[in-house]
Amino acid sequence: MARAVLRWLSLATFVSSLLPIAAHAGTAGEGAPAIDPRAWLARIHAAANHGNYQGVMVFSSGGTMTSSRVWHYAVGDQTYEHLEVQDGRQQRIVRHDNIVQTLWPQAHVAVIERRETLAGWSTTPQQVEPRALEQYTLHAEGTDRVAGREAAVFSLLPRDDLRYAQRLWADQATGLLLRDDVIAPAGEGRAAPAVLESTAFSEIDIGVRPQPASVLQAMIDPHHPQGYRVVQPQQQRTTLQAEGWTLARPVPGFELAGCIRRTMDAGEGGPVMQAVFDDGLTHVSIFVEPYRAAQHRNEAQGRRGATATLIVRRGDYWVTTVGDVPLPTLRLFSVALERRQP
Repeated sequence: MARAVLRWLSLATFVSSLLPIAAHAGTAGEGAPAIDPRAWLARIHAAANHGNYQGVMVFSSGGTMTSSRVWHYAVGDQTYEHLEVQDGRQQRIVRHDNIVQTLWPQAHVAVIERRETLAGWSTTPQQVEPRALEQYTLHAEGTDRVAGREAAVFSLLPRDDLRYAQRLWADQATGLLLRDDVIAPAGEGRAAPAVLESTAFSEIDIGVRPQPASVLQAMIDPHHPQGYRVVQPQQQRTTLQAEGWTLARPVPGFELAGCIRRTMDAGEGGPVMQAVFDDGLTHVSIFVEPYRAAQHRNEAQGRRGATATLIVRRGDYWVTTVGDVPLPTLRLFSVALERRQP
């Protein structure tokens, strides 16, 4: 659920990045909103970055459903977010700009991070290059209702089979995204296109008075953790070359967005390198860590909802590739990753 919300938070800025070149990118269908698509894109961008809202978000995937209560406030150039997962885990994610706390009350564990503002691992919406339209086409599909509100519907259709389509519902009054579906084409046992996962508001109040103090009060002080065991992963920017790796054959449409080295402050395990690749909408992450026989037993692959995972051993290293893309796309990344001497 939390991963889906992070992707959700980046969608609006993706759409806004298409402004300079999207004037004629889509063709409105029957019932489509009678408004210049560029104006819609600008409204979606503004709502995501400057809007204040709170509500209940429902994430569904593979026949399972999870709901979360969400608060989002923008005050000046600062962003405050609070997400509470409404299931047995009682997970909470609280963010003030680039400080992110993930709290697990039942386990009394708090993970506190200062996240890099790079695509794919920050909750802050990132600007995305207009090159995304080289991989997707934008279409208006009409209107619908979500959480009792009128919404305009848009689709982003991939130009190849390396990525999935997405359908977006934007609030007619404000432009705020109300729903996002990730859609797979027919194949792999599917007779027709299928929704792999969906994230949508079931309740939403837009234009609420911002209450940043309530978000800050939900955060814990790492020096006085209120009974929590505090874990503070450390991260630093790096490069594939500096870590001794290269992507020998680029995957079409994807570019390297950034690379970091992560370590746990408690010394748990060895350092992990994370490289993030981005196609303008979707991200793929490659995690590389030293192979440890006691911990890393079986190579594996699978998909849950839209997220595919591929785990392989590469000599003295354990490589995990994850992304909201088809498994064959992950295989292209995994095969292309080669060890080089730093």
